[in-house]
Amino acid sequence: MPGMSQSTAANRRAGSSRDDRPDSATETFVAHRNLLFTVAYEMLGSAADAEDVMQETWLRWSGVDLDTVQDQRAYLVRIATRQSLDRLRALGRRKESYVGPWLPEPLLTAPDVAEDIELADSVSMAMLLVLETLTPIERAVFVLREVFDLEYDEIAEAVDKSAAAVRQLAYRARAHVAARRPRGVVSADESRDALAAFQRAIETGELQSLLDILAPEVVFLGDGGGIAQAALMPIVGADAVAGFLAAALGNLTARSAQPVFVNGYPALILRLDGDIDAVVAVRIDDGLITGIYSVRNPEKLSRLQQETALYR
Repeated sequence: MPGMSQSTAANRRAGSSRDDRPDSATETFVAHRNLLFTVAYEMLGSAADAEDVMQETWLRWSGVDLDTVQDQRAYLVRIATRQSLDRLRALGRRKESYVGPWLPEPLLTAPDVAEDIELADSVSMAMLLVLETLTPIERAVFVLREVFDLEYDEIAEAVDKSAAAVRQLAYRARAHVAARRPRGVVSADESRDALAAFQRAIETGELQSLLDILAPEVVFLGDGGGIAQAALMPIVGADAVAGFLAAALGNLTARSAQPVFVNGYPALILRLDGDIDAVVAVRIDDGLITGIYSVRNPEKLSRLQQETALYR
């Protein structure tokens, strides 16, 4: 079922019975679509690729004899996971030739996503970047176990490994993520306050309130994808980042900043003459900004016009 961004559209395009009611396969797929999309997005960091996984998952699901399926939700997750793994391996090769730093594709999310702390944490820009440091199989196991709380035997079927192997992969991935994820739980208020300082800097040119909350080891990552102007290398350290921001903000007089929720956390959408020019998100550790993420690649900004539903 290609391009099913809305359940109602899915019902119209999917196979239906003679009385125009969606068939059982369609109803089940639509019921679990937001879950499957979230699984794929957390594994890939790309909504466009997650949508392709949805298409492939539907094509395979529509050919399944449902009488042979005991747990339809688990079966769908298994299909989506396998398709995501295939695409994740291909993405790894594509990212090797990516121009400049690669950042996840930002999603405009409803404020209620932030209320599910575990979901918001798992789809945050900071966490998705941590997940990028895992192998594809480790990432799949971590996402299915830690985010979606699947049993080891269910994950084993999804990734074609034994349950014992999955336990080892989960342990290794968990330790790897724990060493790299933000320290402590970051509240939406902390992110909002940090971004308010960023917004004031944009609107007034006053940088000091922003500089006061930069960690000494702060890293700035800009993703232009070789299409939009962006720093081609990470900028590391408070002095270097401050210098870069001072220069960059001097060119932002024609831009406006809109507070939004992106990937479950407060973020800023920067507009130039009304058009989306960039998304800015932050990582916070111990009350200080340790990461600033600016996505300017226009190919990654298309899903910021409407909210994306995420579900565990």
